[in-house]
Amino acid sequence: MKKHRISPFLIDIVQSALLSCEGVVFDSRDACPVCGGNLSGYDTKKKQFAVVIEKDTPHPVNVFVKRFTCRACHTLCFADEPFYPDTRTGSPVVDLSLTLSARMPFHRSAAFMDHLGIRVDRGTIRNYTLRKFPEIPTTDLFGILLPISIISLSELSFRSGEGSRIEGAEVLAACGFPSAYRAAPDRLLLKKEGSERENEEDKEKWQAHHPENDSNSQ
Repeated sequence: MKKHRISPFLIDIVQSALLSCEGVVFDSRDACPVCGGNLSGYDTKKKQFAVVIEKDTPHPVNVFVKRFTCRACHTLCFADEPFYPDTRTGSPVVDLSLTLSARMPFHRSAAFMDHLGIRVDRGTIRNYTLRKFPEIPTTDLFGILLPISIISLSELSFRSGEGSRIEGAEVLAACGFPSAYRAAPDRLLLKKEGSERENEEDKEKWQAHHPENDSNSQ
């Protein structure tokens, strides 16, 4: 596979953003999301925020999220966290996946993220595109559109300095409070959209392995 030309500085920005969240604790929630009742602490769960590739070795980045029970309706809920509802990957990784896949096929998006040192497979990226997420603010850096959440986390890491502890509230602010987002019901035509993207990828792969046919058609 052809290597993407990516600035080492860009790789550092993305990786430092995600690595800065390792071990961060999220333990705050104001009220029950169902009835608004008061909450009592229940336990704390370890969640995988991202997988960063360091020296060709996958490095899981984990965070810790407190769970609560509602005293009124007994609902079990998580603290405010840097995850979109019903996802198992940190919201900046989702943001980056969606930003890239809006401009290139799924397999190329996954390869690009791999060169950035972030492990996300093609199927996962495809699944993200079949869901509804809030609009993702982006900025151009070295000719690549990056989510603001990645930039904000990287800046937070730089300001905090090596070895300094980053607070959960700071990470949530940098990520745009993703767990507060509530999507409308997904559209039924998403399967059709996914199939069209799959067909586009299959055609691209075929052309890559049969360049002589491409030149003959010109």
